[in-house]
Amino acid sequence: MLSDGSIFFKLPAIVIFILLVHLQEADCQVNILDSVFTFRSGAVKTGNALDIIKKHTGYNFTYDSRLVDEEKKTVLNFNNIPLEEILGNILNTDTLRFSVIDKFIIISPKKKKNPSLSSDSLKTTATIFYITGIVTDNETNEPLPFATIGIKNKGKGTITNNNGEFGLKITSDYINDTLSFSYLGYIGKEMPVKKALDNNNSISLKKEFISIPDIIIRTQLPQDIISKVRYSISSNYGTTPASMTGFYREGVFRRNTIQTYSEAVLKIFKSPYTGTFQSDQIKICKSRKVETTNSKDTLSVSLKAGLFTALQLDGAKNLYDFLSSENIPDYSYRITDIVTYDDEEAYLIEFEQHDDIDIPLYKGAVYINTEDFGILHAEFELNKSLIHKMKDSFISNESPGFSTWPISAKYSVTYRKVNSRYFLSHVRGDLLFSSNQKRKLFKSQFSVFFELAITDIDLKNVVKFERDERAPIYSIFSKTISNYDPTFWGNQDFLRPEDNLLQSLKNMNLRLQELP
Repeated sequence: MLSDGSIFFKLPAIVIFILLVHLQEADCQVNILDSVFTFRSGAVKTGNALDIIKKHTGYNFTYDSRLVDEEKKTVLNFNNIPLEEILGNILNTDTLRFSVIDKFIIISPKKKKNPSLSSDSLKTTATIFYITGIVTDNETNEPLPFATIGIKNKGKGTITNNNGEFGLKITSDYINDTLSFSYLGYIGKEMPVKKALDNNNSISLKKEFISIPDIIIRTQLPQDIISKVRYSISSNYGTTPASMTGFYREGVFRRNTIQTYSEAVLKIFKSPYTGTFQSDQIKICKSRKVETTNSKDTLSVSLKAGLFTALQLDGAKNLYDFLSSENIPDYSYRITDIVTYDDEEAYLIEFEQHDDIDIPLYKGAVYINTEDFGILHAEFELNKSLIHKMKDSFISNESPGFSTWPISAKYSVTYRKVNSRYFLSHVRGDLLFSSNQKRKLFKSQFSVFFELAITDIDLKNVVKFERDERAPIYSIFSKTISNYDPTFWGNQDFLRPEDNLLQSLKNMNLRLQELP
């Protein structure tokens, strides 16, 4: 039996208070773009106008030279006008946006807006529409796994699977809305829901290379940014509870053959991120599984506490080890890039444990919004060379006559920003184990995964669950399910199975329901 094997630490209250005071002072500063200025330089070249603004404000400009015609004539005459409005006027365009990082003003293109949709197209009915497709890189045609697909400004959405494929079921209430596609480091896309109703949409996203001087990256201290993450949690993630609908699945493979595969529709009571002792709760609405192991199998594996671990991987609520102030000295950090995401920028901070630490810690990367310091995405894994020291954290009830140990443990967590508030969007864990029978030469490898995708968010109808409704999140989830229902999903959202999973089910003469 495999347990979750995850380690998380909480931040001491005294440190929270000290740094919170410091951050509150910093937040009182006025954004330079909102500050008013007076210029009376008359007709000048655009490049000269930017130089004049630089001298008056102390802020440098950075931009792709294709975006700004420095030789074009403009007029720099303004009286007590906000800087953002001045920039919009001298550049004579509404297709650019301005953001601030340190002492730099970044000029970058705005996301293209879709034409407004008429409201007289379709009548409101109870019809369910199913939108499917694939999200890829527009240069390589490689699929983009875990890309975010959502109804703009609403909690309805899903993510792509490892093959870049997605499926989203909507009612006619969303017909006149807009569908958004997002991926870190890529220019997002939007399209009217009506245009996406034809299934098998092919969405290609283009990488965006932000013109960022190295000095921005060199002068930023990643530890300072991480401190701001911790003390912006209440403002970013909310102080009120939320009700979520989610899709959960987990599976155990022995080599390439399924041993167990389980999935469920969940309701989640997401407790406030700060100022409460309440815990998250899960209610299982429906579930199913397939299983190939039987009493004659000499070795089988079960995942214990997968539901619990999926909740614990919400690092904004259960602070990640590598974001905790007490563990900062155990890691080395470096800012390696600044990438775009949904009309905003994010720091890419890579981290790994110091060589002199002899217990397994994490190595990975975290993406942090440059303006509000919200966590957008984190991917990390335990140190492979030391993970064997955590055998007891991963393995319980080892099969008699066998020796089993962990080889790797990788995790990925994504958040989605809806109307200025961040919500947990996707969690994935991939674990690899090796086992051999004593006095036998050959070993067996087991791959285990669990995954949670949030498909809907409700802030109005939020209720806690009765005790007898709550899922036993510390148990072996697959043991709580009795059968496999091929017509299981109905109108519920789910993640499209990857190719390897579909092939394994085909070998078992089973097929997961994909289409209505």
